[in-house]
Amino acid sequence: MGSRQTSVGFNTSHFMKYLLLVFAGLTGVFAGCEQQTNTSVVYSGALMSIMGGDLKATTSLKDLEDIQNLYALGAAEDLKGEIQIFDGKPVNSFVKNHKLEIDTSFDRRAALLVSTQVSEWEKIQIPEDLDTKEAFEKFVATVAKKRGFGEQPFPFRIKGGVKSLDWHVIDWDGSDKVHTHQKHQESGVKGTLENDQVEIIGFYSENHQGVFTHHSNFIHMHFKTENATIAGHVDDLKLNGKAILLLPKSYK
Repeated sequence: MGSRQTSVGFNTSHFMKYLLLVFAGLTGVFAGCEQQTNTSVVYSGALMSIMGGDLKATTSLKDLEDIQNLYALGAAEDLKGEIQIFDGKPVNSFVKNHKLEIDTSFDRRAALLVSTQVSEWEKIQIPEDLDTKEAFEKFVATVAKKRGFGEQPFPFRIKGGVKSLDWHVIDWDGSDKVHTHQKHQESGVKGTLENDQVEIIGFYSENHQGVFTHHSNFIHMHFKTENATIAGHVDDLKLNGKAILLLPKSYK
């Protein structure tokens, strides 16, 4: 992957690619929403636009192909799959013939994409009693604020064992023009992992509901299993004290 950065932010040699990503997002963001300008978390597109029926691509993953220490999640163009990138390695998921498929290339385009570059992560043990996604959301917010993250959006990861994880991979019927959160969860394929090993990439923000988090919470999470045979959107999560939280060790 080349040299490792010592702080969160852009690698200078790849800055122009991020400018392309931001420009793409500016063309796709809905009226009344300002595009994110913090250079540590970049997004393109918005969930509110998608719920309004705008499923067109706002960026291409090809623009990110050579970026080091890249972590990202999102929804594929036309809502035909989920996007997950872990340390520069795509584990994108889509549905073919009613079955889950994994694509490890950058050959896809996204209606929504949230990304960051992090080279060093701090490990924090997750308590055993976080048995709901809402409880985890409160925990990660408390830990992050104690470390001075303030009100800026930030990425996080979970790595290790989980008690259970409900997931889905969307495969939207283009003829359906009425979008709801429930319909999105039920479209495509879904399942539940139990006592499995996973890695999760997530983003937290209290100021981007309807943009890259849903209106009812402050986090958006995608995952992959340890063997990368299953990946997608996290719907619910129960932790059992066998996983660690990772936050950027240095963040600007």
